[in-house]
Amino acid sequence: MEHSINKVELLGRVGADPRTGQTEDGRKVINFSLATGEVLKTSSGELREETTWHRIVAWEGKELTVTDFEKVKKGSRLAVTGRIRTNTYEKDGQQRYTQEIIAQTLKNA
Repeated sequence: MEHSINKVELLGRVGADPRTGQTEDGRKVINFSLATGEVLKTSSGELREETTWHRIVAWEGKELTVTDFEKVKKGSRLAVTGRIRTNTYEKDGQQRYTQEIIAQTLKNA
């Protein structure tokens, strides 16, 4: 089997305060959006900024603690590392896909 890597590194700003939850066994989870941007040159030579929004999911566990979750506040600048997960669902008879980042580290930047 061929070796592959699923790793993402993002540096951006938190779009809104996180939504928090907890599993039946007490494990905490937060969900939040992270905006990243890049400057692009248009065909006419103008510079414009393009923003990409990322859905981030962070689970309390061996890699992340509740203390890490306290760093996540609207407007805060964060460095996030993790992996991409694709989810599928059906809506109106059509197969739909969403992607989210499962965070492994959260650091103030």
